[in-house]
Amino acid sequence: MQTTVSLWPLIGVAVIIVGFVLRFNPMLIVAAAAIATGLAAHFPPDKILAAIGTGFIKTRNIPLIILLPLAVIGLLERHGLRERAQIWISSIKAATAGRLLIVYLLVRELTAAVGLTGLGGHPQMVRPLIAPMAEGATESRFGKISDAVRFRLRAYSAATDNVGLFFGEDIFVAFGAIVLMVTFLKEAGITVEPMHVAVWGIPTAICAFLIHGFRLWLLDRKLERELRGNLSAGAAQKPAATRTAAGASGDRA
Repeated sequence: MQTTVSLWPLIGVAVIIVGFVLRFNPMLIVAAAAIATGLAAHFPPDKILAAIGTGFIKTRNIPLIILLPLAVIGLLERHGLRERAQIWISSIKAATAGRLLIVYLLVRELTAAVGLTGLGGHPQMVRPLIAPMAEGATESRFGKISDAVRFRLRAYSAATDNVGLFFGEDIFVAFGAIVLMVTFLKEAGITVEPMHVAVWGIPTAICAFLIHGFRLWLLDRKLERELRGNLSAGAAQKPAATRTAAGASGDRA
């Protein structure tokens, strides 16, 4: 005898999608989705509240783990962390935005491959250090840069962190995705070792490094072509402006 599976509990997914589209408070969205899912599954209200309370008790220390480092980083930024990073990278003559990000990509992949995923990240590494250093390296070579170039450098910095983490952590044998794949394959009757799955993540990580490294090399070429051309145009305009001003002074005399 077949039993009918109710799909109404999936209404919680719709609540989350609608909530984020309408830009409601994330905590309110998650709570509403949990309540909607419980009601759709015919859970009594007291059981729904008990489940929410149990989940809160189990994860109440997570906000401290997330917020405390952010407070420290904010304090460092207030006291000039970004400026010092820009000054330091500007003192390295051979540094470019692309070369800097290639080095960071390598470090990010290697550290993620051994499980040290918390050493990088957008709030604790990209925003206060990597992006300002990329901007400082570019400004030291080409002078003041436009907002469009600045935002492009920030986007490449964030993308570099994403690529390094995503493909590097696939090599770590205790990574959750590897455990999930091993479990899924085992249920399908295919027995594999977690180490084998992790080892076969190495070629993908190498390809990701080469592809994104090539994109960063192209970034340097594009910046060289765009900003060097702007410098040449500006240098050509200065003598013309000087001659015009001198001619005007002579006419008045």
